[in-house]
Amino acid sequence: MSIDGLNDCGAQEGPGTLRPAVAGTRHMAVAGHYLAAHAAFEALEAGGNAIDAGCAGGIALGVLQSELVNVAGVAPIIVYLAETREVVTISGLGTWPAATDPELFRREHDSHIPEGILRTVVPAAPDAWITALERYGTMSFAEVAAAAIRFASEGFVMYPLMSDLIRANEANYRRWPSNAEIYLPGGKPPVAGDLFVQSDLGRTLRYMADEETAAAGRGREAGLRAARDAFYRGDIAAAIVKFHEENGGWMRARDLADFRVGIEPPVSVDYDGTRVYACGPWCQGPALLQALRLLDGFDLGAMGHNSPAYVHTLIEALKLAFADRHHHYGDPRFVTVPMRELLSDGYTRRRRDLIRSGEAWLDMPPGGDPVAMAAVGPTHAGGSARADAAGAPALDTSYVCVTDRHGNVFSATPSDTANDAPVVPGTGLCPSSRGSQSWADPDHASSVAPGKRPRLTPNPAIAIREGEFVMPFGTPGGDVQVQAMLQCFLNVARWGMNPQQAVEAPRFATYSFPDSFEPHGSQPAKVMLESRIGETVARALDSCGHDVDRWPDWTWRAGSVCMIRKDLETGIHTGGADARRPAYAVGW
Repeated sequence: MSIDGLNDCGAQEGPGTLRPAVAGTRHMAVAGHYLAAHAAFEALEAGGNAIDAGCAGGIALGVLQSELVNVAGVAPIIVYLAETREVVTISGLGTWPAATDPELFRREHDSHIPEGILRTVVPAAPDAWITALERYGTMSFAEVAAAAIRFASEGFVMYPLMSDLIRANEANYRRWPSNAEIYLPGGKPPVAGDLFVQSDLGRTLRYMADEETAAAGRGREAGLRAARDAFYRGDIAAAIVKFHEENGGWMRARDLADFRVGIEPPVSVDYDGTRVYACGPWCQGPALLQALRLLDGFDLGAMGHNSPAYVHTLIEALKLAFADRHHHYGDPRFVTVPMRELLSDGYTRRRRDLIRSGEAWLDMPPGGDPVAMAAVGPTHAGGSARADAAGAPALDTSYVCVTDRHGNVFSATPSDTANDAPVVPGTGLCPSSRGSQSWADPDHASSVAPGKRPRLTPNPAIAIREGEFVMPFGTPGGDVQVQAMLQCFLNVARWGMNPQQAVEAPRFATYSFPDSFEPHGSQPAKVMLESRIGETVARALDSCGHDVDRWPDWTWRAGSVCMIRKDLETGIHTGGADARRPAYAVGW
C-alpha cells in the first residue's frame, strides 16, 4: 500500500512500512549501517551520552562504509546540549593546503579540479570526533573507537550495496595500487558475504588509541590531545606528508599540525512553530532552511501529499534555494554570505513570487541579491550536462543520529570516498578529497584558495518544537540530501507521519542546477520520481515543463534518511531508518 493512503499517521507502526518504527524510553541511535547503530547503542549502554555514542557510530561508519565515508574525511556535526539548551555545530570540514595553487587548475586542467591527490584538503573528521568528545562527551577516544578498530582489524561481512559500489568503481580503484590492495582483495571486487578486512586502517586507529592510553595518566583531556596529535602531528601526519611530497601533492606538516575544526553557531528558521537548525553556509544546510521559508507561505495540506501541485511546489522552492546556494554559499571566513538577509521575510516573499503554479523554471532560476532585492547575474555556469540522472555516478556519504536519556541530541553526516583519490600506503586512509566541491572559477563563492573550505554537501540537522518533540535528521545523497531531508521533515511536521513512515515515503528530486561535485554538470528541468509516485503525477509535472524520469522504487540514489523523534511529553524516542540502504535504528 502506498504511503499516500495512510489514514493513521500517528501509529507507531503504520501500513506501508517495510520496517517497524523502533521505539524506546531511554535512548536511541540510528545510523547508515546497522553495525554502526549498534556501536553507538553499545556506547549508550556503557553509560556514555549522545555525543559519545554519536562519535562511536560515526567512526565506525568510516570503516563499515569506507567507500563512502573516510576516517580521514569530513564529519560535520550539530548537537543539542540539554543542560544549557544550546545548539552548536562542529564544522568537521578541512581547508585547502597553504601551498595550493588555484591557477594550476585553470592553467593545466581546463578550469576543473581533477581526480587524484590535488583535490585533497586537510582531513577534518578525526579532529571533529575528538573535539566533540573533549567538549561535550564523557568517554575516551579508545572507548568510542573500539568497535571501529574491531571492524577494521577483524573484518565485517560485506553487504550488497558496498559490493555493488566497489564493483561499479572497479576501474577507479585500480588507478592506485594502495586503493586496489584494500578494495580489490585478490584482484577483484569483494562479493556480498565475504569477510572484508582493513588491517592498515585498524592499525591506524589503534595507534591513536594507544597514544591516548600512554598519556591517560595526565587526565582525560591530555589523552584526547594525544590521540589528536597522533593523527595531526605524529606518525599518521608524517605518512600523509611524505606521500604528498613524493607524489606532487600540496599537504605539508604545518597544514595538519595547525588545523582545528570550527565551533560555530547554527543557522535556524521557524517553520510553523518548529525551529529547524542547520550548519552554516560553508555547507549546503541553509538551503534546507531557505526552502522551508519559501514553503511556509503555501497551504501544502490543501494540495495533498505527493500530489502534482505539492511535488511541483517543492521542486520550484528547491530550485530557488539552490540558486542562492550557487551564488552565495562559501566559507564565511573568505566570502560575505548574507545569511540573515537570505532568510529575511522581505526577501523570502520576493523569491516566493517566482514559484509559478503549473509552470516550471526550465533551468535554475536566477540567484537573488537579498540586499538590493534584485536578481544576480550573470549566472556562474556549470559543466556540461550529464545524460542520465538515474544512472549518474555519485560521490556519497552516510549519517548517524543519537538521542540520550539526559535530553542531549547528536546529528552528524560523515563522508568522503575512496575511489577518486589515492589511499596513503600503510595507513588505510584516503585523506579528504572534498576539494571536488570547490570551483576553479575565481569569482565563485566557493572558489579554490589556500586555507579556504570547500562548500560541503553533508549537512546534518536538528528540529525542535518546544514542549512537543526534538528530532535529529540527515541523509547521504550529495545534492539530493537537502531534497530528501525536506520531504522527510515535512512528512513528520506537516503530514503527521512517524519517522519510519516518513523515511519510507516515495521521493523525488530535481537536478536543475550545477552539481556540487566536479565537473559541476547541470541537467535543466530534470526531475526524478520513485516509481511509487504514479503516472498521473508524472504526466501533470511533464505538462508544467518538468523533464520527468523514473527511479526504481527504493533506490539508494534517493538518499537514506535517518531520524529520531523524541516526544518531550512522553519521553518516547522513535527511530526511522531508511530501507533504501543498510540503515538501522537501535533503541531501548
